[in-house]
Amino acid sequence: MNKKLVTALNDQIKYEFEAAFNYLAMAAYFEEQTFPGMAHWMRLQYEEELAHANKIFDFLSDRGEKVNLQALSKPVSNFKSPLDAFQKALKHEQKVTALINDLYALAVNEKDYPAQVVLQWFVLEQVEEEKNAGDVIEQLKRIGDDGPALLQLDQQLAQRQPEA
Repeated sequence: MNKKLVTALNDQIKYEFEAAFNYLAMAAYFEEQTFPGMAHWMRLQYEEELAHANKIFDFLSDRGEKVNLQALSKPVSNFKSPLDAFQKALKHEQKVTALINDLYALAVNEKDYPAQVVLQWFVLEQVEEEKNAGDVIEQLKRIGDDGPALLQLDQQLAQRQPEA
């Protein structure tokens, strides 16, 4: 594999672990605010991000490349509201989408077809990630400060199942 692509994939492992860490911090916030459904939603996101990091880890390892784990940044842990937390989650997903798109472009430029196939999965996954967060944001905007509606949304988010 091209060393530039290997380095970029190792960097992406870091970003995926940071995303997981951010979601775990958000889950903690929602637990503190007694929104167990939103905490559950964020905990599932945390697990998905760990799986994403591991997918890239395994891909590099399977190709005989060195995996270089890096230090993670401290996650944001203070939020003004549930809406603020979900908006920060979406903003982070948009950053990850841009990074994945750049990685895919690099794989195309380097004519690394196996990397393109793996990264295509991530490109599609990011569409889903942004949609999921965006949908909750729109619901939170409609709800505003309506306590009963907020509790109903919390109960709805508690029903989310892990990806198969």
